[in-house]
Amino acid sequence: MVLLTWKIRINPTNKQEELLWELAETCRLLYNHALVERRFLHEAYKYFISYKEQQNALPQLKKQYTRYSYVYSKVLQMTLKKLDGAFKSFFGLQKNGDTTVKLPTFRGRKYFFTLCYNQSGFKITDQTIRFSHKHPSKTELTFFVPFDFTRYQVKQIELFFDQYDRQFYLTVTYEQPEPPFVNNGLFQAFDLGTIKHTAVNLQAKFFESIVKRPDKYWQPKIQSLQRRKDHCKKGSKRYRLFNQRLLTIKRKNSNQTKDWQHKQSKHFVRNTKANTIIVGDLSPKQMVKNEGRKGKINKYHKSINRGVHNTGHLSRFVELLTYKAKLIGKRVITIDEQNTSKTCAFCGHKKLRMPLSKRIYQCESCGTVLDRDQNSAINIMKRFLSRNALWTSYQCFEKNMQDLHILQELQNGQNIGNLRYHSSTANDKTKVSSQRHLKVLLGSADS
Repeated sequence: MVLLTWKIRINPTNKQEELLWELAETCRLLYNHALVERRFLHEAYKYFISYKEQQNALPQLKKQYTRYSYVYSKVLQMTLKKLDGAFKSFFGLQKNGDTTVKLPTFRGRKYFFTLCYNQSGFKITDQTIRFSHKHPSKTELTFFVPFDFTRYQVKQIELFFDQYDRQFYLTVTYEQPEPPFVNNGLFQAFDLGTIKHTAVNLQAKFFESIVKRPDKYWQPKIQSLQRRKDHCKKGSKRYRLFNQRLLTIKRKNSNQTKDWQHKQSKHFVRNTKANTIIVGDLSPKQMVKNEGRKGKINKYHKSINRGVHNTGHLSRFVELLTYKAKLIGKRVITIDEQNTSKTCAFCGHKKLRMPLSKRIYQCESCGTVLDRDQNSAINIMKRFLSRNALWTSYQCFEKNMQDLHILQELQNGQNIGNLRYHSSTANDKTKVSSQRHLKVLLGSADS
């Protein structure tokens, strides 16, 4: 089963909007109360209270404060669950050596806390969704949806308020059956980057796709508006004007990036014969360039950081690629890509340094000259095949890569006798047969 999420805009009435804000305010207070409890017990007694203990205290909290009884019980539990997940993420990152991670913070009074109905608390009909609550006003929270969800198993529905366009939305998470995976023996490896995505298949054929970067167009405009906004008095008319323009531009930037990623990931999945797609296990936090010796980051590193983090170029693209592949019976496998750009794909020689500014890989051992992204894609493919003991496919891929390397050396005008695939002590008959074989390869490549 594949979990899909559908985002739907809703238009609540004034009474419904007031009720939603009141329920969200109750969840916000519960979140802050639970956060205070966790911090106090940890600082005073070095005790870590668990989610189960805080959940068991909800009935007593409802008796003490009646406003908590207005919210559906599952929504309160999911509020505590989000706080527990935030703390688990904090300790997990801290354990992995991340020194920049910070503790979960409090939610402000203007914050609309998302109402999460998990598996219960809602009723779905043909074109409406009704949510449960126990507020004294007894205002019905029934909203129109343009899609019939009764034929799917709905797992979760969330109600939230978008700060950008000041509108209410709900997201419906449901299960959709996926076709069974069939291994056809074909593989395609991707090296994802902020400049281009490079792929290679078992036939040693490469495919490159230039990454569209709308943020490079919008970033100067965002910086200009941000500077003008910083010179205004907070809360003034000009401040609100520049703030609204800033939010609009950021939303356009994000939407254009998402649109390209959806289209490109669908194109990758549907236009490859391989049923298994291999991508590198990316770590965006490790890819970010930190401050230099003088405490500054140059413009080149700023562009890299924006490409990695600001608009989700890498991590979100892998997620889109994964679920779109499952919908058509394919699979995406992530594999460790450490040192794939530093290691020669032909002889295995490893460089000590390979900065991102160097786009061509030149091996000092065997003399290979290759695009760094192509070199990395080859290493990802080899690493996957060797770790999964697919030796037949590995030998086929190795042979195709050797033929490709020979063709490159011929086209570069290198001497046939200096090729590393042929011994200098071979007899004349072997040299003649090798030359004939190379001519055949060169002729097939040109055609």
